[in-house]
Amino acid sequence: QVQLVESGGGLVQPGGSLRLSCAASGVEFTNARMGWYRQAPGKQRELVATITSGGTTNYADSMEGRFTISRNNPRNMVWLQMNSLIPEDTAVYYCNLWHRSLGHHWGQGTLVTVSS
Repeated sequence: QVQLVESGGGLVQPGGSLRLSCAASGVEFTNARMGWYRQAPGKQRELVATITSGGTTNYADSMEGRFTISRNNPRNMVWLQMNSLIPEDTAVYYCNLWHRSLGHHWGQGTLVTVSS
């Protein structure tokens, strides 16, 4: 059974930084593409970033340069480093795993609030 557990959300002031973590279990992690998505109040869930097992990354245009996704395959971990946060980054952030045999799986989400 695939499990994704996020942590690291919270309240941060504009211009600040946060690092989100996601721990995966129940899956052959090295064969999975990992990603972060977010959903702001009243909006649809949107892509933040993805990273393949080989480390190739992809970012949404509005996050590139401010956010960095990374992973450690032996530890079954993926992170999202978020810098220069703005109020528009306020959202629930979800860890995503995609595996060709298992499809998409989601974590429970972690809330990030950017406010002074």
